[in-house]
Amino acid sequence: MKMFVVFVILLHVSQHALAVVVEVYEEAKSLLLPCQYSGIIPEKNPTVMWTRSDLSPTFVHLRREEGDDLKKQNLRYSGRTSMRPDALETSDFSLTLRKPDLIDSGVYTCSISDGKEETGQRDVQLKVKGLQLII
Repeated sequence: MKMFVVFVILLHVSQHALAVVVEVYEEAKSLLLPCQYSGIIPEKNPTVMWTRSDLSPTFVHLRREEGDDLKKQNLRYSGRTSMRPDALETSDFSLTLRKPDLIDSGVYTCSISDGKEETGQRDVQLKVKGLQLII
């Protein structure tokens, strides 16, 4: 009897009324958490924040005018996140997450701040699925 093992990598993005849902298998090299901002970028101290409220520290990725600020980043994401270098110019705040793991599943919040007020919050739910074998 011959057995075939098939690895399936899925990237599925759907838009629900309240949040975007991204589904991916953990074998994926990377995934994109989408966040397009349509408001006005603050003139002073604009900071794009990706957070997860169920973690401590909550910061997944911070981007300031000068570039990434990863000093307060949750260690779980160290070396695995990135944003476009021109994110603040293009208002494309999407986050790339490399080597997704089952524990990365959760609700991520993308927002922008001027240091005083947060605006443009958007939630993205990430569902990382385990290895799928078809025998």
